[in-house]
Amino acid sequence: MTLPPSESALPKGFRFAATACGLKKTGALDLAIISSDVPASAAAVFTQNLVVAAPVVLCKRNLQASRGRMRAVIVNAGNANCATGAQGDLASQRTAEETAFRLGIGPQEIFVCSTGVIGVHLPVEKILRALPSLARNRRPSARSFAELSLAICTTDTRPKTASASFRMAGKRIHLVGCAKGAGMIHPNMATTLAFVVTDAAIAPVLLQRTLRDVTSRTFNSISVDGDTSTNDTLLVLANGAAGAPAIRGATKAHRQFVAALEEVCGSLARQVVADGEGAQRVIEIQVRGAKTEASAKRIAETIATSPLVKTAFAGGDPNWGRIFAAAGRSGVKFDPALVDITMAGIKVLQRGQPVDFNERAASNRLLADHVPIVVDLRAGSAEARYWTCDFTAEYVRINASYRT
Repeated sequence: MTLPPSESALPKGFRFAATACGLKKTGALDLAIISSDVPASAAAVFTQNLVVAAPVVLCKRNLQASRGRMRAVIVNAGNANCATGAQGDLASQRTAEETAFRLGIGPQEIFVCSTGVIGVHLPVEKILRALPSLARNRRPSARSFAELSLAICTTDTRPKTASASFRMAGKRIHLVGCAKGAGMIHPNMATTLAFVVTDAAIAPVLLQRTLRDVTSRTFNSISVDGDTSTNDTLLVLANGAAGAPAIRGATKAHRQFVAALEEVCGSLARQVVADGEGAQRVIEIQVRGAKTEASAKRIAETIATSPLVKTAFAGGDPNWGRIFAAAGRSGVKFDPALVDITMAGIKVLQRGQPVDFNERAASNRLLADHVPIVVDLRAGSAEARYWTCDFTAEYVRINASYRT
């Protein structure tokens, strides 16, 4: 279990709040807000699904209209507001307008996000009634951030948070993030809502370029079930409140920022996999010795999304043949006679030939919380990593009754 960020880990100049407005049948927290005291540089990546939820459309429009300078995020759980037509568009717009009014800013400075069941009209009046109190109760506190991380959950069993920091020009720069997601997890980008805020100063264009780069190695390198949602949204807000100089590209400060952002996003992405619906363990797949990073990632993704591979891990079965076969159907050309495979530290294939190993010992290692798999193609120097989880009967049970 990852502990929520402490008070000292929070970036300066941000406030958070959460409440229960009645969208979740359980009465749990389901509406939250993030706001910056000053205009913040903003960057975002969204779902590549052709079926796109109304809030995603609005987020894209507002990000462009504001030229990458945003002030707040308003997010609800319990309803995706997707495939809801003009009524859904209006609900997202009214949410942005009311939030903007309560914060005294422009509606184009608001990100609106939703998650939950697709195809059900959003009862936006519940959100509008809760907004005045929500706006008043914003606090720059660890408790408020923890409540935000809990409010965005749907089938998650636990909230997901992460933090990082680095020093620049005598100032401490902080980054903190939270995410939700347990099912419908797969690029592009992985099915989740994720929010990262930082008190670094960085131009919107550079921030956007940096986020896309980091996303490729984090949220776009995980899979739970191969399904990409309609609401995927990863946002970063950078308000410069730490007082350090603006970060510029190709500098030490930018390299530090990239490392910190990747630390936060990587942690959140792996926590999503660890909390995959019905999951018992995280499988880390490393493909190395490839000719290109792209080919290594394609093989890793093919292995990670194979139901046969994932069910074998559910039973602790060291069935390396499924891994080998998945690599072979990835579309990447390699010489099978050169390949090595190691499962949980045990060599099972060497130069394309099976290796004698203790199956009972291997099975026991595959029942650990984290299982590393290494596939070495011996064809080059490129490598890639991908994270997935095992595929259990519990996943089927959860999704067979998701709406009922």
